[in-house]
Amino acid sequence: MLDSLARWCVRSRRLVVALWLVAVVGLSVLAGAFAGPTSDDFTLPGSESTRAAGLLADAGFEARSGYQAQVVLHRTAGLDDPAVRAAAADLAAGIAGQVPGAEVVSPFDPAGGQQLSPDGTIGYLQVDLPQRTVEELTAVSDTIGGLRADVDVPGLQVEVGGLVLDEDAAGGPPAEVIGVIAAALILFMAFGSLLAMALPLVVGVLGAFCGIAAIELAAHVIDVPSFAGAAAGMIAIGVGIDYSLLQVTRYREALRDGLPVVDAVVLAQRTAGRSVLFAGTTVVIASLGLVFMGLALITGVAIGIAVAVLVTMLAAVTLLPALLGFAGARLGRVRRGASEGAAAARWARAVQRRPAVWAVGSLAALVLLAVPVLDLRLGFSDAGTLSTDSTARRAYDLLGEGFGPGVNGPMVVAVSAPDAGAVAADLAGAVGADPGVASVSPPVVSADGGTALLQVLPSSAPRDEATTDLVHRLREDVVPAAAGDAEVAIGGAQAAAIDFADYTAQRLPVFLAVVLGLSFLLLVLVFRGLLVALKAVVVNLLSLAAAFGAVVAVFQWGWGADLIGVEGEAPVEAWVPMMLIAIVFGLSMDYEVFLISRIREEYDRSGDNASAVTLGLARTARVITAAAAIMVCVFGSFVFGATRELQLFGFGLAVAVLIDATLVRLVLVPATMELLGKANWWLPRRLDRALPHLTVETPVEDRALEDALVR
Repeated sequence: MLDSLARWCVRSRRLVVALWLVAVVGLSVLAGAFAGPTSDDFTLPGSESTRAAGLLADAGFEARSGYQAQVVLHRTAGLDDPAVRAAAADLAAGIAGQVPGAEVVSPFDPAGGQQLSPDGTIGYLQVDLPQRTVEELTAVSDTIGGLRADVDVPGLQVEVGGLVLDEDAAGGPPAEVIGVIAAALILFMAFGSLLAMALPLVVGVLGAFCGIAAIELAAHVIDVPSFAGAAAGMIAIGVGIDYSLLQVTRYREALRDGLPVVDAVVLAQRTAGRSVLFAGTTVVIASLGLVFMGLALITGVAIGIAVAVLVTMLAAVTLLPALLGFAGARLGRVRRGASEGAAAARWARAVQRRPAVWAVGSLAALVLLAVPVLDLRLGFSDAGTLSTDSTARRAYDLLGEGFGPGVNGPMVVAVSAPDAGAVAADLAGAVGADPGVASVSPPVVSADGGTALLQVLPSSAPRDEATTDLVHRLREDVVPAAAGDAEVAIGGAQAAAIDFADYTAQRLPVFLAVVLGLSFLLLVLVFRGLLVALKAVVVNLLSLAAAFGAVVAVFQWGWGADLIGVEGEAPVEAWVPMMLIAIVFGLSMDYEVFLISRIREEYDRSGDNASAVTLGLARTARVITAAAAIMVCVFGSFVFGATRELQLFGFGLAVAVLIDATLVRLVLVPATMELLGKANWWLPRRLDRALPHLTVETPVEDRALEDALVR
């Protein structure tokens, strides 16, 4: 089937290219005109924070159940000035009049006495909003930003912070462009040809365009977070270039061996194209597996990445053959002698001479890198991790200075009872007595008296572990002891974030076990060996743990964070680990199949495990190194972006690929395969007969290379 598809794509190359251009332009136009709304809502159905929001909304406190923003006023000479009061009144009236559903309390209102700092130099307008989409919040941001710009009082600093405006810091240089430029340089060094360099870039970029456009349209049907498009584009560019690199390499080898253009394309499709379909399908399946986690935020990202990879994979097996047909025999003009791969062969033999030493050394390095993962803490960052150039960060710092760090992460306690006011008053005393609570507001009771709310300010910052401990302590100990038979729920944005993190932490081991199990089964089917499959799964797990360790050290502990422009220490974004597991295992399967299939091919021919490992590594080391370097550049470029979520995601992927392609593929794999010897390929006969055969790459003879390397 792949052979026929490749021949048709080459012979109908003009039609294929035209169809892809129509698809790219059409999807881009449709996405631009009919893009669906995005949502960064990480609330969980059935969680306590969601229940609190429902109680407040049903009682008429809808604005208290959504988002909060603060317009911060700072004046060194003090805020008790007629001009400042007038400016605050104008801001409050403007926000209330131009933002539907907003409730605004000024520090100069009777109810806003707690919104003035003890020294009178810092105050804030509290803005409560109902639930909004990202697009609606962006409009609110623009409105409040415009009102802020109109304030003209000498010496008065006005900043805007809160969840609604955290995106003000998003932006910066286009990380994708940086990654693509770096990938282009690596491709040129690998191929020595501008034309060969351009083909993988075209496939990767077009796949990313189509994938992102499809995600924007899919937002009408599913919840898609605002960063899903960027994450999917990052993955699509990386895998698109990676997959195309494998196919172009095979195509050039076929031309060098004297095959005509059409046959060379067919051969590349039959070999590398099969690997592309296998690896791409693995990524898609692993990504879609996240859908069963039942998290809307993760589901949107997972489907976005799956769609982008699927489109890129289709481009690699249809558009790329057509482009190769246009390029013709010009790509065969490559300098390659019998010495190519000799360095990798020498390296393999050096590892094989002392396999135990290399295996123990590489394992020790992986374990050392993985140690920080023992302190992994899931959660969400806050405005304190934004750049100080952001108004949200300046507002965050001013609020912390004037009122304590907890003011940036207020929580609400919803009380439902016939005498809700009295219960809330008793509860306020119990909650306020907790050492982790800075202050508790007086109860606000609904018109029917059946619902009351309290606002609780922790004494710690939103991203601090102490805040998470406080929420758990209040829910498990303080509230049950003081609330009696009343229904009480603790909510707010910070409590919702903690609920989301707890949920993902509980389900992460299950998801990891499923991914490991499926990976093991697939590798057994492909390589017909239990130990080689088990070794691959264990090694991939170690490399993933090492990548997580690096993420914890940099983003959670702050080690070297300044070197890559990461601000502040914070928990690891709660959705990232599952996404990293799915994507990294899918990508590592690509390298695993590419390397081990070559080793298995030679072992089946010669029966000599040692020479099979040497030849397999020699044949694949250059391509794996180039592909990994491209992935690292594309993913690593997002570290220099402006949103912490993508910085962390890109860093984790880049480190995982770097470790997998170097320490694992070039050291640990050849060392362990040498130690295991023929046991690598052991499979009980009964199981061998029962399992279906799954062939990824068909054997291709390369006697010139073999003769040069075995000497």
